[in-house]
Amino acid sequence: NTDISEHRKLEQQFLRAQRMESIGTLAGGIAHDLNNILAPISMAIELLKMRSADGRSSELLDTISGSAHRAADMVRQVLSFARGMEGRRVEVHPRQLIAEIEVIMRDTFLKKIELEVRAGRELWAVHGDPTQLHQVLLNLCVNARDALAEGGKISITADNVMIDGTFAAINLEANAGPHVCIRVTDDGEGIPQDIIDRIFDPFFTTKSVGKGTGLGLSTSLAIVKSHGGFIRVESKNGKGTSFRVYLPANPELTAPETLPDRVELPAGAGETVLVVDDEESIRQITRQTLDAFGYRTLLASDGDEAISLYHISLGILLEISLPF
Repeated sequence: NTDISEHRKLEQQFLRAQRMESIGTLAGGIAHDLNNILAPISMAIELLKMRSADGRSSELLDTISGSAHRAADMVRQVLSFARGMEGRRVEVHPRQLIAEIEVIMRDTFLKKIELEVRAGRELWAVHGDPTQLHQVLLNLCVNARDALAEGGKISITADNVMIDGTFAAINLEANAGPHVCIRVTDDGEGIPQDIIDRIFDPFFTTKSVGKGTGLGLSTSLAIVKSHGGFIRVESKNGKGTSFRVYLPANPELTAPETLPDRVELPAGAGETVLVVDDEESIRQITRQTLDAFGYRTLLASDGDEAISLYHISLGILLEISLPF
């Protein structure tokens, strides 16, 4: 009485899960190595910006910095896929997230793409990981940009919504209660109806080779689900696509009146900092950064070397995951 087709389906799911686990392990290792390569690049760019007064040089450094940040975003995306969706959860104000995304879009998107952003001050706060939620919104905006090869319009709007029991009953992923709905809309080519049900599958992409990993939407969906939310997508050929991200919210918390200014890094007064990292390039660029801000530095490559230097160092900058 065994259902052979069901048995084969379960076997395929098991094999697929094993493949995904192997891919995740490999991706995590590669992403860690790439992080170690990108960290000194990003830090060196900031140092060069401090020393450069030439306008043209500043523009070039901004371009390099933007590329480095996008590469770092890709690494974080792969790490999120490899490690799962656990992260630090704090009070997050969607208006601030959207403001950060808007800056990136206006700095990096082509001028032929019109941007419209609307996020009121009365938006409720959500409880979540700000880095992961930033990743979700940025990914949706980048996808919208890629759909506008000939130019067009991208709009980001955010509203407070109250999901009732009726809506939750017919949408299994939804829970009744207060939510913030963030909508990312483009007027591009749209998604063909025959593939719209597959766009959240891992490694599924309509982009050409080298243009996308196929992890963006699947990772975004996993992140939103881990926050207790859900995503809805609507698309029509030739008329564009709209993604709606619903996140559970707290109506008692709204965004502050003003967004925080950029934090100025504290200047030192000759204090000694012991820098411990197993990557030579990271040690050196960290030393140069601290030197630029008025600190003295001692360098160690491992725990034993750090302990031997400890007695002449009062402040310690330590990589938490460093193996001793």
